[in-house]
Amino acid sequence: MLTRELAIAHRENGRIIPDRLTTAAHAIYPELARRMIAVYESGIRKTRQELHRSVARILEEDRDCPIRRMNAFCKLLDEYGRFDRGKPKQAADLRRRVFAIAAQHHPMIAEPESILDHSESAAKQSIARQLGVDWPELRQRLYEDLIENHRLSAFETPQDPIDLLSRYNVAQTQAALLDATSIRIEATTDWKLILRYAKLAGLMHSISETKNGYRIELDGPSSVLRHTHRYGASMAKFLPGLLSCQGWEMIATMRCPRKGSSNRGYPAGPILELNDRSGLRSPVARHASVDSEIERTWMEAWETESHAPWSLVREGEILVRGQRVFIPDFVFIRDPSANREPSCHDRTVHRQAGRVLLEIAGFWTPEYIHHRSESLTLFSDIPILVAIPRQTARAWDGVPWSPAHRKILFGRHLKPKDVLPILEELAPNP
Repeated sequence: MLTRELAIAHRENGRIIPDRLTTAAHAIYPELARRMIAVYESGIRKTRQELHRSVARILEEDRDCPIRRMNAFCKLLDEYGRFDRGKPKQAADLRRRVFAIAAQHHPMIAEPESILDHSESAAKQSIARQLGVDWPELRQRLYEDLIENHRLSAFETPQDPIDLLSRYNVAQTQAALLDATSIRIEATTDWKLILRYAKLAGLMHSISETKNGYRIELDGPSSVLRHTHRYGASMAKFLPGLLSCQGWEMIATMRCPRKGSSNRGYPAGPILELNDRSGLRSPVARHASVDSEIERTWMEAWETESHAPWSLVREGEILVRGQRVFIPDFVFIRDPSANREPSCHDRTVHRQAGRVLLEIAGFWTPEYIHHRSESLTLFSDIPILVAIPRQTARAWDGVPWSPAHRKILFGRHLKPKDVLPILEELAPNP
């Protein structure tokens, strides 16, 4: 991820527009990216400084390329590699020894002019002899612990030059989010994944239902403080996960410019807008549509035949009370007037129809059961069916079950014919 110092963005009508490379406006960049990658592929044992200079020479062919873009590409290419960091303690000890010996040859000049002067070249050779090495090797070891002198030891080549350019575009958007104080997301699908990535990033959330899905607002405990940067990094880390999801629109509110800064004159609190059609390619792999083999076989069994009037929706609802969120694996929806074939990929939930939530308990750790027990207690008035593997049933002894809840034990596979009668109990046909 890029630092704030490498961020490139401009403001337009109160909006933040991060730097982005496009095929139309930057046609030369795929070839430049290929050559930059080649520099690192052939640069094993070269110093970071040598690699960065080579990258800068390549990008100089774009006369409009700013220095920050050059440095940003160097940073991203470094992230594909591993560097030998040297031996800091030995390098520091060596410097002390060299400086102590060099003090005996003070003053050192290139061409001595008096008997009090010492030849710089002769002094270096004398110091090297006393330490048992030649001067070029000694000079290399003297500062090998400095970051610019770290040597490339391995490089994981990007899949193609476009992959590097895509990573740059995402990284610049992440860098812009370092100044974000809050994010609002309108989600019509994948809200479970969005919340999961938000939690992994350490962000607080509030959720409200909308006509087509849910509104998720993300911030941190310090967001009420002015000019805070603390949660901008968390929001930047959240972005790659969000980009791997579908069906969302995002508005990030940025930190208000300080008086007297170079941002004076721009509207307070500019925003950054994105959606799942913005063209940014996530470095995070698309999450599987199911979380376990049990869920996969259940979905396949359900879709083999019609189970009218019930249809099945995958992760079709969020239950929210306070800061507690519960997203069941599936939602059963009774819709007697529906003429379409039921699909577990359809995310349109008819609120007016009867519904029953299904949670498949694939885990059996005490922590998981305790967490689920708390959720069931909190949502005791919502019809919920919990499917429990028979071999883990004893671990659920002692969990309180409300009248609105049922549990069903299953063996290797959960079968629709065993579930349907329970649905009629929990949500009888009016």
